[in-house]
Amino acid sequence: MPLPIDYHNHPQAHSVKPYSPALLQPWADAARQRGLKEVAFTDHDRYHEGVDFGEIDRLRAANPDLKFLAGIELDNDPVSGKAGRLWVEKNWERLDFVLGSAHYLPGDAEMFDQVSRKEEFSKRDVAADCARYVRELEGMIDRGGIDTLAHLDLIKIHGVWHPEGGLRPHFAALLERIRREGLAIEISTAGWRKPVGEQYPHVDLIREAQRLGIPFTLASDAHSCAQLAENYDRLSELLAGLGIREIAAYEKHRRRMIPI
Repeated sequence: MPLPIDYHNHPQAHSVKPYSPALLQPWADAARQRGLKEVAFTDHDRYHEGVDFGEIDRLRAANPDLKFLAGIELDNDPVSGKAGRLWVEKNWERLDFVLGSAHYLPGDAEMFDQVSRKEEFSKRDVAADCARYVRELEGMIDRGGIDTLAHLDLIKIHGVWHPEGGLRPHFAALLERIRREGLAIEISTAGWRKPVGEQYPHVDLIREAQRLGIPFTLASDAHSCAQLAENYDRLSELLAGLGIREIAAYEKHRRRMIPI
C-alpha cells in the first residue's frame, strides 16, 4: 500500500509564483497518481506573498478525494526570517501545519546547504558547525509556532562529515528537547538526491526518536510536482525495517496518528 502523506513541498520552488489552478492542480494530479492521500504545501516563508488560502480551498473543492494542508516552512533566514514569522503569527489560524528549519549558520549570508559549498565544507570543522546548527534549531523551538522540524540533520548534506561515534551524540540533547516540547520530526527522502546519499535523519537518529516516542511525518521536500513522493518505495522499506507502523498527520496544527 502506498505511503499516504507528503508533508514538505514547495509549489513555488525558489521564487514568488502566486498560487493558481495552473500551479497547484499538477500537484493534485501527481498526488493521485502516486497514491497519496494528504499533501502539505510548505513553501519557504520568504515566498509567503505567493501563498493564497483561497486557491488552496478551490483546489480542495476540485479534488475532494485528496486532502491539502495549508502550510509553510519557517526558516532562520537572517533577512526574511522575521517577516516570515510575523506572517505565520498573523495566519496561524488559517495554517494547518508549520515546518521549522535552519539553513543558515550564524554570521553566514548564504545557505549552508548549497551544493556548491561542498568543497568548502570538506575543509571546515563541521562538528563545530553542527553545534551552531543545533543552536539555531533550538532557537526555532524557543520562538515557538512550529509543528514539526524538517530534515533534522541537514548539516550532513555535503557528505563530507563522518564523525566517530556517529551523529547521535550531536543531536541527542536536541531530540530530548523535541520530545519535551511535543513536536514531531520528518523522515525525508530528499537526502537521497543530495551528495550525502541518505535520508534525513540518519537511521541512528530515527531509532533514538523512536525510543523517545517522538512521532514522524513523511516528506520528499519536492520543489516540483515531479519530485512529489520521490523514493517513497525506498522509504516504505526503511520504515518497515525500523518497525514504524504509524505516522503523524495534521489539521489546524492538531496531530493525529494514522497507520501505514
